[in-house]
Amino acid sequence: MEYRTLGNSGTVVSTYALGTMTFGNETDEADAHEQLDRYVEVGGILIDTADVYSAGASEKIIGRWLATSSARNTVVLATKGRFPTGDTPNDVGTSRRHLRRALDASLTRLGVDHIDLYQLHAWDPVTPLQETLSFLEDAVRAGKIGYGGLSNFTGWQLQKACDLIDRQGWLPLVTLQPQYNLLVREIEWEIVPAAIENKLGLLPWSPLGGGWLTGKYSFDEEPTGATRLGEDPNRGVESWHRRSKNQRVRDVVDAVRRIAEARGISMAQVALAWLVDRPAVTSVILGARTTEQLDDNLAAADLHLTDEERAALDEASDPGAADYPYGGPGLAQRDRPIEGGRG
Repeated sequence: MEYRTLGNSGTVVSTYALGTMTFGNETDEADAHEQLDRYVEVGGILIDTADVYSAGASEKIIGRWLATSSARNTVVLATKGRFPTGDTPNDVGTSRRHLRRALDASLTRLGVDHIDLYQLHAWDPVTPLQETLSFLEDAVRAGKIGYGGLSNFTGWQLQKACDLIDRQGWLPLVTLQPQYNLLVREIEWEIVPAAIENKLGLLPWSPLGGGWLTGKYSFDEEPTGATRLGEDPNRGVESWHRRSKNQRVRDVVDAVRRIAEARGISMAQVALAWLVDRPAVTSVILGARTTEQLDDNLAAADLHLTDEERAALDEASDPGAADYPYGGPGLAQRDRPIEGGRG
């Protein structure tokens, strides 16, 4: 396992994080604990969860594991708050009232008195941003969290938050958790440059495109059975009906397959290796239903692609931004490489 700093902080994390959205739902507690044990056994130290994963069950499962694990003082713990945790109007959002209760509830479920990284799970159009960010500042000062981070923010939202923090002289945010993979590269237009400008490390989720980049889905046969799309082929951005008809998706999957076959490794490992070396990426969040899937993902821990392999994947996955304002005559923004190092 390799390690990087958590964005612009001094805390070190592994380049692959363990995502726990399946815990308490697709993955029962025994299998979840097996995943956690396996992850730390190979040197992983960043565990990511959220208060709404399986209605709080994910945090409880992690908390019971932490209570008996020798890795309790080794892992870097991250969770999130923002989405509904109850039925009243104040059980949602990023108001000081909701986040205070949500953070305290997460601490209780996890069985800890401190969370290393507390992330706003999404933008809240109702709550004044100063109220939200001042809560993070106070939570750090109170010793309840180590750092604040964002998730699912757009470029302008990220920049507005960072500018307000800078004006107030508050402690800076350290990370942004976006969806990012070979099929979803549009964040490179504005979100990645904004993260680099503000020294935020990226923690990409859905690195395998909901399973598409593992090669498990056929473009010609609607999936059925024990997979996410087998249960619901129209599931969100992963929709089989939308992606199976997209030529770019086919080109990307074909390019990943060619590299995997030439190297004798899995397609998942190729997709992960491409993502982990993208600019600003700190740690890629793995989300596995089984320990076998996790083991395959973890085999990418020391894998790096050649320049030729990366170029082939870049070309196949290019989302083809509209000319304006990202390119076109006299602009040429898309002809320039993204500058800046990893988070």
